[in-house]
Amino acid sequence: MCFRMETRDVAQALDLRGIVENRPEGTVHVVAEGSEPALRKLLDFCRKGPPLSRVTAVNVTWAEATGEFGGFSIRH
Repeated sequence: MCFRMETRDVAQALDLRGIVENRPEGTVHVVAEGSEPALRKLLDFCRKGPPLSRVTAVNVTWAEATGEFGGFSIRH
């Protein structure tokens, strides 16, 4: 399974809202809203990724939730 699909599945299981998307330069961008413990679990997943992925760095920015997301989805 790809990084985006696994990230979506983990985020949904944690009852988070937001998006995951590929960026043109080859990175993956995630925006997530929810409880801090759930967000930290998603962050732990993103630092490792699914079995066949290769994570070289994770940059994190914490901000106030905007409430703009109704669920968690893959943005194409």
